[in-house]
Amino acid sequence: MTMLTPTPTPEKLAPPGRRGRRERRAAELEARTRIVGERLGAIAAQPTAHVLKDYGVDRDGLCQAEVLDRQERHGLNVVAQERAPRWYAQLARAYANPFIAVLVLLAAVMYWQDPADPGVVILSVMVAVSGLLRFWQEFRSGRAADALKKLVTTTTAVQRRAGRGALTTTVEIPMDQVVPGDMVKLGAGDLIPADLRLVTAKDLMVSQAALSGESLPVAKADVRSGEDNRSASATDPVDADNLCLMGTSVTSGTATGVVVATGADTYFGSMAGSLVGERPQTNFDNGVRKVSFLLIRFMLVMVPVVFAINGITKGDWDEAFLFAIAVAVGLTPEMLPMVVSANLARGAVAMAKKKVVVKRLNAIQNLGAMDVLCTDKTGTLTEDRIVLDRYLDVHGAEDNEVLEYGYLNAHFQTGLRNLMDRAVIDRVDEAEEVVVDARFSMVDEIPFDFARRRMSVVLHRNGLLGKAGRAEHILITKGAVEEVLGLCTHMRDRGERVELTDQLRWHVTRTAEDNNRQGLRVLAVATRTMPTARDTYTVADESGLTLVGFLAFLDPPKADAAAALRGLADNGIAVKVVTGDNELVAARVCADVGIEVGTVVTGPEVDGLNEAELRRLAAATTVFAKINPVQKARIVRALQAEGHTVGFLGDGINDAAALRDADVGISVDTAVDIAKESADIILLEKDLTVLEQGVVQGRTTFGNTIKYIKMTASSNFGNVFSVLVASAFIPFQPMLAIMLLVQNLVYDIAQLATPWDRMDKEYLRKPRNWDAKGIGRFMVTIGPISSIFDIAMFVIMWNVFGANSEANQALFQSGWFIEGLLSQTLIVHMIRTRKIPFIQSRATWPVMVMTILAVATGLLLPFSPLAATLGFVPVPMSYFPWLVGVLLAYCTLTQVVKGWYARRFGWL
Repeated sequence: MTMLTPTPTPEKLAPPGRRGRRERRAAELEARTRIVGERLGAIAAQPTAHVLKDYGVDRDGLCQAEVLDRQERHGLNVVAQERAPRWYAQLARAYANPFIAVLVLLAAVMYWQDPADPGVVILSVMVAVSGLLRFWQEFRSGRAADALKKLVTTTTAVQRRAGRGALTTTVEIPMDQVVPGDMVKLGAGDLIPADLRLVTAKDLMVSQAALSGESLPVAKADVRSGEDNRSASATDPVDADNLCLMGTSVTSGTATGVVVATGADTYFGSMAGSLVGERPQTNFDNGVRKVSFLLIRFMLVMVPVVFAINGITKGDWDEAFLFAIAVAVGLTPEMLPMVVSANLARGAVAMAKKKVVVKRLNAIQNLGAMDVLCTDKTGTLTEDRIVLDRYLDVHGAEDNEVLEYGYLNAHFQTGLRNLMDRAVIDRVDEAEEVVVDARFSMVDEIPFDFARRRMSVVLHRNGLLGKAGRAEHILITKGAVEEVLGLCTHMRDRGERVELTDQLRWHVTRTAEDNNRQGLRVLAVATRTMPTARDTYTVADESGLTLVGFLAFLDPPKADAAAALRGLADNGIAVKVVTGDNELVAARVCADVGIEVGTVVTGPEVDGLNEAELRRLAAATTVFAKINPVQKARIVRALQAEGHTVGFLGDGINDAAALRDADVGISVDTAVDIAKESADIILLEKDLTVLEQGVVQGRTTFGNTIKYIKMTASSNFGNVFSVLVASAFIPFQPMLAIMLLVQNLVYDIAQLATPWDRMDKEYLRKPRNWDAKGIGRFMVTIGPISSIFDIAMFVIMWNVFGANSEANQALFQSGWFIEGLLSQTLIVHMIRTRKIPFIQSRATWPVMVMTILAVATGLLLPFSPLAATLGFVPVPMSYFPWLVGVLLAYCTLTQVVKGWYARRFGWL
């Protein structure tokens, strides 16, 4: 039996060879989807009777014993889903950071050396707060995202029997209880619960946007077009008109179908199965890792050098060890995890106010670094609704008579109106509707069916008598152009009824095709005045028609889409449209919103390219059409391989793989569950303007993070360089270990205001990325500037104030402590902007307040009651003019070097 053939597991499908986890997952997805697609295509090609026989069922449905047996064999009708980790797993992950590991190690060494050392408490608090802040924000965001899911149980109607020979009854059951062989009954508004082979269908229209990206519903029938022609394509189950797939929905009509696949064996399930588990590394993850190990390498080089020099020159190896540990703490930006978490958390709060839910904090920085956005067009660039765009005569000119006849056909039909019928009705004013109702009355209708692809109504013109005083009936037909045109013998030409010659037939066909090429869905409208009035009419009466004109429909562009795209372009983001819709529609919509379309690349073309060719093509292409889920993910990876940080905006099942592979996956609250689970960010409004605001917030968050890293790394490097010089030439410790820790703590606390700082507008205009090499270069360029003035202060303390012996070392250490802390604090304002600080660019008030508090702490500590405990002594008043001079000279030189550096290498 066909239904018992299991889908091969990913392990069997993955190609051989050593490949990265990401490539293996992509290969699994492609192979699994291909095999399921081929199996469903084969089922679509079989006659209905063969399918029912293969699945051991008849049109009356399964009996209860068969249902239980199949549930045991096939399991519940559910697909793999990404489950949020337990709170304790999230908490553990929040502490998985290389800097936290370094801090824990340093705290352990300090505790082993001296359990009463206050540095142990300081480091422990830093570690605890950093992890808890990140955990709480991600835990809270995860709960908010879960709350977006509908808290309802969706059911479906199936035909079942209590036992063999029992009567068939239709029962509503939860979707997860559906089994292969079930006979499912469908109606307008129903979700398709599994993959179905249609057995019966009437006027069935199905929305496949979640799978294919096509905005308009597609017609489905129980008999496959071309079924007698075995060469009909059976490779893509989405295109098979006698299959309905899980995840799609019925917009109109009714049908009955037999379930041919459930759960992981469905076309939807084949995609979902490869989308759970560990996510690929993003731009943020790679950037943080590189920067972390860069700084750790500096520490591993500098600390042993400091230890060796102090031990050799001072002869006290225990004291040298303690001092080296303090230097390690000083060189490590221990507040980095906390500042990064605080930056990201504040960014998440700010974005929440703009109707954006951040599921994964790291995605905020990725959003700011994004330089390519791949997006579907439906609902993003367009309004996700069908409107009547044009009503044209046979020459392509606007004609109100065509609209009137189209409206009469849509208004008087008694069946369920489809989206295009509603669009025609919506185009007519209410006042005109009243007039039409008064002029016409319904006589009969010839319903739509998929063989004819048209429907007709017969109307009586109220108060109008034809020849011999008889009532006049008019038949109005609306449907597919080729079907309606084949029944026409005449056409309306500027108010006259003329014969439809072969030349004119070619002309009107070209008019319809011209509109098709512009991405419009075109229907033809024709009429016939009946020679005799009757009460009933048949399909045979749809002959000898007069072509009136054409109705052209589209999903219109959003009014603000063009402005939003310009905003993204101004922010350095290239937008690429990746849609499942056809190339004509995609090109039309993109042109309407101001996108330079160029050459549209289709899915089959993508399949014919290797990875290197696709990378080149993806970089040069703006619009991709008829793209399937596997191809979307390939395009994302190809762009990433070219060095781009890629965002993907999508809401369908077919977007899930690309959402997961992108550096930042963006979905909306109305998306299917699998898309929301795969996304990093959820928009409460599917609006590119909201996304643009998120990008700016992401860049602000990243700017403040990188600002802290560069300030702290360069300042710490300068301090350690100063320590190296002092250790080599001064017969005592230039600063006690506890002083180094206190200085570091005061400075770090002051940096907690960094997330509340602003960024210069110039900085926010283009994408920003992690640059470990640039941070290292900045550190060794700017850092030694402080050492110049530290050494100047050494000389002043040694020669001017006589702090040149072990007896006066406390004065030396106190003087350097004050100068070191104040220079570190001032460097914040020098480095936070490439402009002149305090004049061209000022920090926010939280940063200013923390700066003042840090300066005040540095100045007052040597005079406070804690001075003796910490080893300080008061400095003479004559010290302060020297201090002011050193600091002014330091700021001036830093500004000069900063300007040169920015011109040479760029800023931050």
